[in-house]
Amino acid sequence: MVQKDVQILLPASLTSRQRALLHEVAEECGLAHSSTGEGSQRRLILGDAEVTRDCVSDGDGPIADDALAALLEQHLGAAVRTAFQGSAAQATTAGPGTHGIQARPGKGGNKAQVSGPSSGERSANCGDVPGFAARMQSLLDLEQAAEVSAAEAALDGGGGRGLVLPNLRLTGVEAGLLGRSLLTLVHNKGTPPGPLPVHKFGPHDIVRLRASKAAAGAPVLAEGVVYRLRDDSIVIAVDDTPEDGLDVPLRLEKLVNTVTHTRMKAALNTLASASEHGSSPLIDVCFGRRPAAPATPLGPVQWTNASLDETQREAVCAALSCPDLALIHGPPGTGKTTAVVEAIVQEVGRGSRVLACAASNIAVDNLAERLAAAGVPVVRVGHPARLLPQVLDVSLEAKVLRSDNSALAKDCRKEMKALNAQLLKLQGRREGAARRGVRSELRLLAKEERKRQERAVAEVLAATRVVCCTLAGVDARQLRDLPDFDLVVVDEAAQALEPACWSALLRGKRGLLAGDHLQLPPTVVSEAAAAAGLAATLFERLQGMAPKGPRSVMLTQQYRMHTDIMDWCSVALYGGRLVAAPAVAAHTLADLPGVHGDDSALCAALLFIDTAGCDCPEAVEREGGSTYNPREAAAAMAHVARLLAAGVRPEDVGVITPYAAQVARLRELRPPELAARLEISTVDGFQGREKEAVVISCVRSSGGEAGGAGVGFLADARRMNVAVTRARRHCALVGDGDTLAGDAFLAGLVDHASARGEYESAADLLEG
Repeated sequence: MVQKDVQILLPASLTSRQRALLHEVAEECGLAHSSTGEGSQRRLILGDAEVTRDCVSDGDGPIADDALAALLEQHLGAAVRTAFQGSAAQATTAGPGTHGIQARPGKGGNKAQVSGPSSGERSANCGDVPGFAARMQSLLDLEQAAEVSAAEAALDGGGGRGLVLPNLRLTGVEAGLLGRSLLTLVHNKGTPPGPLPVHKFGPHDIVRLRASKAAAGAPVLAEGVVYRLRDDSIVIAVDDTPEDGLDVPLRLEKLVNTVTHTRMKAALNTLASASEHGSSPLIDVCFGRRPAAPATPLGPVQWTNASLDETQREAVCAALSCPDLALIHGPPGTGKTTAVVEAIVQEVGRGSRVLACAASNIAVDNLAERLAAAGVPVVRVGHPARLLPQVLDVSLEAKVLRSDNSALAKDCRKEMKALNAQLLKLQGRREGAARRGVRSELRLLAKEERKRQERAVAEVLAATRVVCCTLAGVDARQLRDLPDFDLVVVDEAAQALEPACWSALLRGKRGLLAGDHLQLPPTVVSEAAAAAGLAATLFERLQGMAPKGPRSVMLTQQYRMHTDIMDWCSVALYGGRLVAAPAVAAHTLADLPGVHGDDSALCAALLFIDTAGCDCPEAVEREGGSTYNPREAAAAMAHVARLLAAGVRPEDVGVITPYAAQVARLRELRPPELAARLEISTVDGFQGREKEAVVISCVRSSGGEAGGAGVGFLADARRMNVAVTRARRHCALVGDGDTLAGDAFLAGLVDHASARGEYESAADLLEG
C-alpha cells in the first residue's frame, strides 16, 4: 500500500541515476513528483502531502540506495520501497552514506514520465545499441513535450517566461539575404525605445509575428528566424513582408523546432539498424564493442598553418592517422578550432571529402569562414538568415544562383510568368482548349525548372570538397543523396546532444570530435530527460572510455588569458597542464592603448570585490523565479565605471552573471549611450566569446546565516569555468565571500583570486 499523506523533500546530493529511478517509481505508484531549487541545489519532492512528517537523517554525503529505500518505506509505504529496489536492481549503486531528508506538507506536483539509466549506466551497458537508441528516443519525446509545454505556458501567461516579446513596434524593413526581408522590432514604449525585456530569444530561433493583442489562435502576420539581436532591438528575416497589419503593437513568439527532434529520432533509427546489419568501426568503437584501432603510419606533414603549437600539431596528426575516431580536447583559449581547420585542410589535400558540423550556426559559420580563407572549396548549407554575412558568398543558395542551370531555371520562371499572364486573358467558354494548352505548357515548364534547380544544387555539391552545416541540417533534402564522406568533423561536440552527433557521424567513414566537456553542456529543458542521460554528451562519454576508447589529445597552450587567470582553471579542472603563450602570459589592461592610471585594482589580472557585510541581500522574482541582487549589481557597475574612466573601451568590457533577473538589473544601471557598446549577458550567452575585461556578478548571498540561500548555479564548475575564462587581461569577481566560502569549489576560486590578485570591499564602491 502507498501512503499518500506525506510529502518528502529529498536531498540535492541524489545521483542522476537515483533521480531517474525515483521519477519512474513515483509514476508507477501514482505519486506526485516534482522538483524545487536550481542547479546543484535542485531537490526532488515525492508524495501527496496533507500532514507534515519530519524524517531527518544525519550526514552530508550521498545517500545510499539501501538507506533511500528504507526512508521510502518508512514514509511512503512498502510498495514504494519494493518498486524502487526493483528498478535499482539493474543499476549501479550510489556511494555510501546518508543525508538529511525532510518531510513537509505540499501541494502536489506535475508528473513526468521517465524510465531508464543515467549516463553512467549507458557507458557501462552501451554495447546494446538498439536499446540505447530506443531509450534516447523516449527521452527526446520528454524533451520535446517539455519545450512545447513551456512555449504554451508562455503564451497563456503573456510571455512571462521569456518565450514571448509583447508590445513591439516595427521601425524598419530592409532587403537582404538573397531576396528575403529584414524586419527591425523595438519596444513600443519610450522614445528612443529602451532595452527589450529579459527574454530567451537567440540568433537563428524560429519565430512568428502577430498583433500584440491578438488571441493565441489569431492569424500569423509572418514567420521567420531571428537574424540579429541587440539589447534594444531584434531583427527577424522573413521570406515575404506582410502587406498590412504591421502598423499596430506587435508580439513576437518563439516556436519549438520540432524538425530537429524528428531528425534526431530518425538518426537513432538509422544507428540501431546499422548496428544490427553489419559492422561499423565508428559504432563499434563508440559503444565499446571493440577497442579503437591503432593509428596508421603518417608521413611528413606539410603544415599550411606554420604557427601551430606542439599539442595542436599532435592533435592534427591524431586526426589524420586515426582509422575510426579521434578527439581534440580544447580547454578555453587553446585554439581548438584552429587545429580543426588545419586537420580539414590536410584531409582535403589528401583528396578527402569532409562534412564539417557543429550544433550552432555561429560555430559552423566560423569553420566555413576560416576554411574559405584557407582556399578550401567549401559550401555552407543552411537558411541564409541563419548565416553570418561574411559566409553568404559560400552558401549553397548563393553558389546555386551563380550556376548555369540556375540561369536556365530563371528563364523557365520568366516563361511561366508570361504564360500565367496569357492564361488570365483566356476567360471565355470558347477558350477552353487554349487554356488547357497553356496549363499543360506551364506544368512542363515547372517540371523543367525543378529539374534545373536540382541539377544546379547537385553540381555545386559535387564540385566542393567540404560541406559545412549544423548537426540539425545534416538531414537537409539537398544532402540526403550524397555519398558518404571520408571524414565527419563535429566541432563544439561537448555542446551537442549525442543523438544529434550521430546524425552526422553516420554519414562518414571516420570521425573527429572537438570540444571541452568541462565547459557548458547542451541545454535540456526537461529535468527528467536530463537526469536520465539526455544531457550527457558523446564527447564526454568517449573521454571516459580511456584507454580502450578513441585517442584524445588535449591542447595545453592557451592564447587568451593572463597567467593568474589561467592558473585557477588549469589547477581546478585541467590537471595543471595549461601553459600561457608568452604573448598573453603577463598582459594587463595597462598595456592597452589609451588606458591610464596605476590603481592596483585596475592593473591586477584578478580582483575579488567582497559584498559580505555590505547589506547586499539576494531576492527572487515573483514571476519566473530568477534570483537577483540590486546592491551587488550597483557595485559591479561601479567597477565597470572605474574601468571606463581609466580608458578601457566599453567594447572591451563584458559583464556576466548566471541569472537572467540580474542581467535585467545590470542593464538598468548601464548608461543608455552605452547600450550598444557595453555587453551584459548570462554566462551561457558568453560561451565561446572573450573580452579584455570581465566583471562577474555572483548574485547569491545568504546574509551570513547558517544554512542560508546556497550558491545555486554557481556550484556548477563548468559554468564558473566559462565565466572566468572569458577574460583576457582582467577578471573581477563580485560576490559575498561568506556565501561563496560555503562551497569548496567556489572557495578555491575566491582564495586564488585573493592570493594572486587584489581584494576589495564592495563598501568602497557603494559609498562612492
